[in-house]
Amino acid sequence: MNATARDVLTPSQLNALARNLLEDTFPLVWVEGELGNVTRPASGHLYFTLKDARAQVRCAMFKPKSTWLKFQPREGLRVLARGRLTLYEARGDYQLILDTLEEAGEGALRRAFEELKNKLAAEGLFAAERKRPLPAHLQRLAVITSPTGAAVRDVLSVLGRRFPLLEVDVLPSLVQGEGAAAQIASLLRRAGASGRYDAVLLARGGGSLEDLWAFNDEALARAIAASPVPVVSAVGHETDFSLADFAADLRAPTPSAAAELLVPDRRDLLARLQNLQRRLSMLQAHRLRNAMQRVDRASLRLQALRPQARLQALCQRQQQAQRRLQAAWREQLERRHARLRHAAAVLRATQPQRRLAVLRERLFALGPRPQAAVVRQMQREALKLRGLARSLEAVSPLATVARGYAVLSKPDGAVVRSVAQVEAGDRLRARLADGGLDLEVR
Repeated sequence: MNATARDVLTPSQLNALARNLLEDTFPLVWVEGELGNVTRPASGHLYFTLKDARAQVRCAMFKPKSTWLKFQPREGLRVLARGRLTLYEARGDYQLILDTLEEAGEGALRRAFEELKNKLAAEGLFAAERKRPLPAHLQRLAVITSPTGAAVRDVLSVLGRRFPLLEVDVLPSLVQGEGAAAQIASLLRRAGASGRYDAVLLARGGGSLEDLWAFNDEALARAIAASPVPVVSAVGHETDFSLADFAADLRAPTPSAAAELLVPDRRDLLARLQNLQRRLSMLQAHRLRNAMQRVDRASLRLQALRPQARLQALCQRQQQAQRRLQAAWREQLERRHARLRHAAAVLRATQPQRRLAVLRERLFALGPRPQAAVVRQMQREALKLRGLARSLEAVSPLATVARGYAVLSKPDGAVVRSVAQVEAGDRLRARLADGGLDLEVR
């Protein structure tokens, strides 16, 4: 076969065609792989191969993009690269020309976390002197977390068991993924601005560094530091640390541990209350004995002076004072007992078992209402159905037929409305009120 001049290509022409085909066919592509044969000549350009277990591809990143990298490329490092496919015509090498190169996987997240942590620490955002103590007794607590996660169930369970008098508001939020950090920061600012809460708890269960990344957001860390109320961070497991933990006023290893740190145990409070009651009773008895001893000593001194009239008056005043003192002591003691009984009753009233019984009674009382509503609805629908039946009957052709008229139709069922529709010899069907007749047109 004889080759003409236009059928024969030079290597330069072939490589140029291949390069144009590659660049026109492939858009920008993302490739993840391991770095190999990394070189950076004096020109500042970066050359390497990107490989996996079965193949490799040559890559190049030219200045100035190669000098903007936030990490040092090295052998074996796993990276994520973006670039366009091309062909180096001089050697016929297929390669990627990159415009973006970043570390892949958790290692990149870990380095980004350390860099941001060092930056905020240098600003004093994590300084111990700016952290505020929690109130001794919380009245209202805001919990910012996922409303469906295990963390909120653990927190509410511990708080309800230890201190059921605490008012808890769950502010539902995303805790991972895009937009989670901004939503948490917004809820935190709204909770602080409301003036309703004594403290705010940020809670989330465990997960990978990527799952917890929303709590490593710089804006969220600054919102925690700027919060007007103390913030407790309970993110992940005991070994997990986030920027939210460092910025918060208190870091708890788990959500359950945070709930235990926030409130006292009601059993401890009852024991402390009973101990204070005993001390009060002992103090009152001691003061009463001292007062009686002073009265006795004064009486002895009066007897030694023998002023009978004055002595009798003082004795009467002594007896009256003693009676008033005993009455006052008994009254004060009764008030203390009443307050103790009231506090015990409040604690008993807030037990979940008692509240569950009340809710069961309400559910039982509401039981018959749906059935009665169904019956009423069925009656209304029956009335509507009868009305529709009467309306349908009023326009029904059968009612007209019953008055002596007939309905003519062709064999195919078409109704005859005009003589123009039939011809001599056509067969028709006449429908009467009590039957039908077969007819022939003449």
